Amino acid sequence: MKNQTLLCFDFGEKRIGVAVGQTVTATATALKIIKVINNKPDWDEIQRLIDEWQPDKFIVGHPFTLEGERQTMTDAAEKFSRQLAGRFKLPIEMTEEQLSSYEARRELKSTRNLDAVAARLILETWLNENLDQNHRQTMTNKED
Repeated sequence: MKNQTLLCFDFGEKRIGVAVGQTVTATATALKIIKVINNKPDWDEIQRLIDEWQPDKFIVGHPFTLEGERQTMTDAAEKFSRQLAGRFKLPIEMTEEQLSSYEARRELKSTRNLDAVAARLILETWLNENLDQNHRQTMTNKED
C-alpha cells in the first residue's frame, strides 16, 4: 500500500478541527483549530496546512443524528467539502461521524483543543475502517 498523507476536517459553524494522518502507519494527530468568521472558513490557513503537509486526500466528517438522519450540520459539512474540492482540487471522502466532539471531550476532560481532537478521532475511524476493508480484500485475494 502506498503511503498517503490525509488531512481531516471536523467542520463546525464557528471552528474547524484539523488532523493529519498517514495510511501506512494508520496514525492520526490533532493539528489545530481554524476559525470560521462570518460563515467563511479561513481559506488562507487551510492553504498553509496544505502547503505544509502536502496531503493526497481530504477526509471530512459527515455528521448525522444518532438515528442516522440528516441534520443542519450534514448540509453544512457537505457544502464545506464541495468548497474544499473546488479550491484545492484534491480527492475528498466524507466519513460518517457521530459523537466525535463528545468523545473528544471525554478524552480531554475539557474543551481546550476539542475540535482538533474530534478531527483526529474522525480520521482514526476512517483509517480503521479503510485498513480493515483493505485487509479483508487482501485476505480474499489470497484465498482465490
